[in-house]
Amino acid sequence: MKISKIIELLEAETLTGENNPDMDIHSACGSDMMSDVLAFVKEQAALLTGLVNSQVIRTCHMMDIRCIIFVRSKAPSKEIIELAVENGIVILSTKLRMYNACGILYANGLRGGDDYE
Repeated sequence: MKISKIIELLEAETLTGENNPDMDIHSACGSDMMSDVLAFVKEQAALLTGLVNSQVIRTCHMMDIRCIIFVRSKAPSKEIIELAVENGIVILSTKLRMYNACGILYANGLRGGDDYE
């Protein structure tokens, strides 16, 4: 799924990566626990989270997660945004709660780690 489609589906605001709307995302993970994200281990993925700190960026960079979607209108600090830009990670923000955002993406064909092909 293209990032532009994720933005459309979730009515998301683009905070970084505005030049990457055609980037492909192959799977998604929803979690506020970075230990669960580390267990996810899928490349070219998106992370949906309500956790807004630098560990999210560092974990995503280490796991080749290309896009972070902050739910519930969470707003990262300037430092977090700068770290994401340095690491080439797209950051989006949606008003939706995690459950709803994950459901919308799943219903439109974006699968989780177990369904990744």
